[in-house]
Amino acid sequence: MAGPVHSTFADTGRPEGGPVAVALSGGVDSAVAAALLKSRGYEVFGLTMRLLDDSGTIAQDAAEVARVLGIGHHVIDLRDVFSREVISPFAEAYVQGLTPLPCALCNRSVKLGRLLEEARALGADRLATGHYAKLEGPPGDIGLWRARDESRDQSYFLFTLPKERLPSVMFPLGDFPSKARTRELARSFNIPVHERADSQDLCFSASGRHADLVMRLRADAVRGGDIVDETTGKVVGHHRGLLHYTVGQRRGLGLGGRGDPLYVTRLEAPEDGGRVFVGPAEKLERLRFDVLEPNWLGEGASPPSGPFRVFVKIRNLSPLAPARVLWSADGTRARVEMDSPLRGVAPGQAAVFYDCVSAQRVLGGGWIARTSDPQ
Repeated sequence: MAGPVHSTFADTGRPEGGPVAVALSGGVDSAVAAALLKSRGYEVFGLTMRLLDDSGTIAQDAAEVARVLGIGHHVIDLRDVFSREVISPFAEAYVQGLTPLPCALCNRSVKLGRLLEEARALGADRLATGHYAKLEGPPGDIGLWRARDESRDQSYFLFTLPKERLPSVMFPLGDFPSKARTRELARSFNIPVHERADSQDLCFSASGRHADLVMRLRADAVRGGDIVDETTGKVVGHHRGLLHYTVGQRRGLGLGGRGDPLYVTRLEAPEDGGRVFVGPAEKLERLRFDVLEPNWLGEGASPPSGPFRVFVKIRNLSPLAPARVLWSADGTRARVEMDSPLRGVAPGQAAVFYDCVSAQRVLGGGWIARTSDPQ
């Protein structure tokens, strides 16, 4: 890549810019990010988000990390914004028969949104996190890139970040070869949480099950309805609420003994009847779909005016698939046309676009729109 490059650390090893706040979660990744920055000479302090009434030991664990590293530490109460921007939309999406992606909402509005504002108010130039992703590019056109360790890459969850926000963010772990290396460094820095297991569940549901949360918040809006065979149009069963189903689901349909396996192919919006459609695996295939609220992160201020080639991901761990994308003139949606049929395109999830050459740079993405066309 020609020209100056924005990176986590200056080539000289001297710090770039002023103080850096680090979002300390109490886990090993953010702790190592803070330790690395301090070891490179940055003026560092920690910020920990209070997101729930009962946040467990997160704040205490983060405070202990800060003490070991010898940096300042602040707890920021973001319960209101987290409830408004993440939890409520999450529950509403399931009520509407969508499959939400709360981490992407949180990154945009809370962790790398409101927390960045709080960091600046406390004197920081930038906010660093323990995300596995990279920021590279010439000054004025910094881009989001996949992490070196593609098994840990989290760029999919960061597609919602406004491009102008990227210069204010740092991802110190983006070039790490593996999580084992992260833990090795944590031990070398005497970080007390170096062996802590990665979190796998919803951070805002005590049980880790989305249905429990939705029933607690929106039980009044949950309605049963018909299960319809996509092929014949016949009613083949009754469902107990759209929140219990997602596109591609096979288990828990209550349709045993019907021969070939059936999958959820689409979910109808409640106002249209709230039906669950099922069919054979081939009915999951989509050659085209739309995304809403597309966000551009590629070169320049806006996407190309005509169709352009990309690789697309429809889930974080799904393989990259070649496609063509066309942004709408008003920027409110984009059409995705796949080279080959793609299975399991779930409305409410994200379709994230990567460059068609290296498949490393995030060009943008959007929220998969509902479609009534089985294609």
